[in-house]
Amino acid sequence: MIFRPRFHKLFSKTLAMFFLCGLAVGVFAQEAWAASEISAGDTAWILTSSALVLAMTAPGLVLFYGGMVRGKNVLGTMMHSFISLCVVSVVWVLWGYSLAFSTDIGGVIGGLEWFGLNGVGPEPGQAAPTIPHLAFMVFQLMFAVITVALITGSIAERMKFGAFLLFAVLWSTFIYSPLAHWVWGGGWLGELGALDFAGGTVVHISSGVAALVCALVLGKRHGYGKDTMAPHNLPFTVVGACLLWFGWFGFNAGSALAADGIAASAFVTTNTAAAVAALTWMAAEWVYRGKPTVLGAASGAVAGLVAITPAAGFVGPMSSILIGIGAGVFCYLAVLWKNKLGYDDALDVLAIHGIGGTWGAIATGLFASVGGGTGLFFGNPGQVVTQIIAVVATWVFVLVGTFIILKIVDGIIGLRVTKEDEVLGLDLSQHNERGYISS
Repeated sequence: MIFRPRFHKLFSKTLAMFFLCGLAVGVFAQEAWAASEISAGDTAWILTSSALVLAMTAPGLVLFYGGMVRGKNVLGTMMHSFISLCVVSVVWVLWGYSLAFSTDIGGVIGGLEWFGLNGVGPEPGQAAPTIPHLAFMVFQLMFAVITVALITGSIAERMKFGAFLLFAVLWSTFIYSPLAHWVWGGGWLGELGALDFAGGTVVHISSGVAALVCALVLGKRHGYGKDTMAPHNLPFTVVGACLLWFGWFGFNAGSALAADGIAASAFVTTNTAAAVAALTWMAAEWVYRGKPTVLGAASGAVAGLVAITPAAGFVGPMSSILIGIGAGVFCYLAVLWKNKLGYDDALDVLAIHGIGGTWGAIATGLFASVGGGTGLFFGNPGQVVTQIIAVVATWVFVLVGTFIILKIVDGIIGLRVTKEDEVLGLDLSQHNERGYISS
């Protein structure tokens, strides 16, 4: 009788201890299971790839574009790429990512439930179940950044800086996010079966077509076709091209969203296509002009990188050689056609990105054979039709949407600097700075 109360207390404490231990084991098991969904290797690769894609814009595109303009516009041109990183980073976090990748609305756009990254955390996301949702978000952010920055090659040396800031916000919101949703976020092009491994339509066709519209709406630079407008610093441009090539491995191989065989395949096809396109452009220029140029070789490499982007994880090395040859030929011809047609796309964004992306998207429908995609030459002729639909839809949407946005910006701020400011140079007229100070 004396020990019974103590026995009951001891028994109760023992049961409670076992219950708490069991609960702790269960919680630990759940946490361990959740953690097991995240692959450390995949996460490390995607975060590294995100940094590589960032390097494509800054410093890659900063130098590539900065070297191709006249010396009085070098800072203004570099600023366009740099500030694109800043502006789009904020837009993407606030609403751009949600519009592109959250719950589908009619196959056209995502919702706003991830506004301000609400609900986007360290847990795995549906699009990439082996990496944190935040890692996928920041990887996609870098694609949005460089797409806006690429457009600036067509507006170089004549667009108001304030106008570009407003344009960047509107374009990334109303053109890039919906297009990314169409292809990658559960929208109608993805459901149709369009293949775009790393952004042939979403990044390159969209930026190239937008560049064409900007060039036409803004008009030619003063003195275009009469004054010398040669690149002022080709070493900048070559270094920029090398950094673009380097960062493109994150762009394409990173789009496997895992450190796996598809990433390795995309890495190889990316390098191969760039090398072949550089050689092809150089050979074409050698035949046409009598001498190969450094700018031509660098431009050819970028064209090859563009063209392989939609196909990188879907084709083999031999197919990437053919894609690279096509990029070198078609993009070089597009530069020649620009001179004949007379529109002033200052840094050949349409020729390299618009035409290169169009060729790459269609070539994906021809040569796809690995990574879940099959093209015409591997038994699926219907894929070519699907790719053409995706290309046409992208061209039309971006043409119309960019024109509307430019007209809105023009009505609010005005697009173009005055003739006096343009002659003075954008470095002084827009930023009150000089890129070079003579002693």
